[in-house]
Amino acid sequence: MPLASEQPVAIPAADFERMLAFARTVQQLTANDAYVRALDEVLPSAARFDPGYPGMLMGFDFHLTPDGPRLIEINNNAGGLYRRAGHWLAQPEELFGQPLEARLLSMFPASWRHMAIVDEAIHEQFMYPEMLAYARLLEADGRQVWLCEPEGIVGDADGVQTDNQHLDAIYNRHTDFYLESEAMMVIRQGFLSKAVALNPHPRSYALIGDKSRMVDWWRPGLLEPCLPESDISLIRSVTPETHLLSEMQRDSAWADRGGWMFKPAARHGGKGVLSGRSISRKRFDALEEASTVMQRFVPPSEVEIDGAVFKLDIRLYMYGERLIALAGRAWRGQVTNFREPGSGWVSLTIDG
Repeated sequence: MPLASEQPVAIPAADFERMLAFARTVQQLTANDAYVRALDEVLPSAARFDPGYPGMLMGFDFHLTPDGPRLIEINNNAGGLYRRAGHWLAQPEELFGQPLEARLLSMFPASWRHMAIVDEAIHEQFMYPEMLAYARLLEADGRQVWLCEPEGIVGDADGVQTDNQHLDAIYNRHTDFYLESEAMMVIRQGFLSKAVALNPHPRSYALIGDKSRMVDWWRPGLLEPCLPESDISLIRSVTPETHLLSEMQRDSAWADRGGWMFKPAARHGGKGVLSGRSISRKRFDALEEASTVMQRFVPPSEVEIDGAVFKLDIRLYMYGERLIALAGRAWRGQVTNFREPGSGWVSLTIDG
């Protein structure tokens, strides 16, 4: 995993506290009956099943602005905590009562003795070294762990197995969050029949990770029956104004495009994100209205690292309402990526 610097970056305590309050408030929505009922008609079938545990490593990504933090997206299977050679990204341990490795292990119930870590083309993934690190961490705790692709999971009489071993659980790094592809069918069937535990799972993504939820949070009347006004104000002040393109007048959206980002609702990690300032008319006209989210542009934070200026965003890793870790991503260019020299992850400290 590339690091932008060995030196941590300081962020204001007030911003950290507001990001954490926001993340906890949003996580509480997953257990809010009124909120779940309001979404009943739009939840995919796999997300209607509640496995009874929160989504693992939900990544809340923010930009810091002069007016406070602003949400960019929520990731359902956030990576980025592993560095290299057995080392994890350093944490402001004054925030926590135990090392990062212990907090990571605490998300995996003791009953999960035989596990698979699953992703497509897993050995080619940029985060494959991190998946290996999770496997080693779990194996050191006495678990048996396999790293495999979805096609390596097959049904058995009791549920699912890989390499002729029945599995208790799957740590899902695949981005078919709703388990709709053919490759994920065996996992879907095993999960929905309660034959195998799966985390992250479709419900965690559907209720808060799907970008369409940011549209819903801005939809008048949806949150009002679910939360007190103070919580609604927090959610809407931290979440940039967000709408479906289908709900906007197309020509007006084009004329005002410079103030918006256009994002596919069902993708993650900046994939397919287009800036209104640079989008061509041809590309704009090709956007699928029903699946394109318009979000008010929020410029990224900037930070100086080793004499150079980088853009910066902040990620909080959550397990339910519990903070597991913090990380910063420093980069150059139009979108978050590590292609430019010097770009990478940074540790964070809390200033004040």
